[in-house]
Amino acid sequence: MRVVVTCGPSYEPIDEVRRITNFSTGELGMLLANHLVKAGCEVVCYRGVGATCQARVVGARVVPFATNQHLQSELEELPQRETIDAVFHAAALCDYRVKSVHNSTGTEVAATKFSSRAGELTLTLDPYSKLIHGLRDLFPQSRIVGWKYELVGSRADVLAMAIRQLAESRTDGCVMNGAAYGGGFGFLEPQAKPQHFVDKLALCQHLAKWLKLKDKK
Repeated sequence: MRVVVTCGPSYEPIDEVRRITNFSTGELGMLLANHLVKAGCEVVCYRGVGATCQARVVGARVVPFATNQHLQSELEELPQRETIDAVFHAAALCDYRVKSVHNSTGTEVAATKFSSRAGELTLTLDPYSKLIHGLRDLFPQSRIVGWKYELVGSRADVLAMAIRQLAESRTDGCVMNGAAYGGGFGFLEPQAKPQHFVDKLALCQHLAKWLKLKDKK
């Protein structure tokens, strides 16, 4: 089976030396990639250059990416996308890009490196279209699993957002975690009850088995 795993954070530049980013170690995606390799899958792991996890992905091809657009371009250029059996999209991509920068007088400014002597700057952030919404078009034959990481709300709130993601993104599964979900991880399929797993290892073991069972159907 050919499988794609994305992990780690993307970033969006403010200037050539500064950026906005999400915090992500990339550990879960890398752990999943290793489990899938051991399960006999041919894995391509797209790993954000800002991932802090020092673990190695063994037996998979690792492709680094920087920005959201960089990852999308890499996925679009993946040879024989139609033969990909599954996509596990665990990367923590930026929800915003820098639209413009203005100085204290309201004048839009640009520079390769903004000087701190220039005084106060105001960034205008523009919402980024979510990559997960386009994965079905890129991988029409694949099993696609997204992530829903939330810090505010209740487990019921996260479940509602996961149901919405499944419908809007036409995906086959959603992993739920974060402070709003609580300890451990949840996994949701369309029209099914959510399943709970106590830690990353248990989740990865389940996803590898889930993929194998889906392949037999």
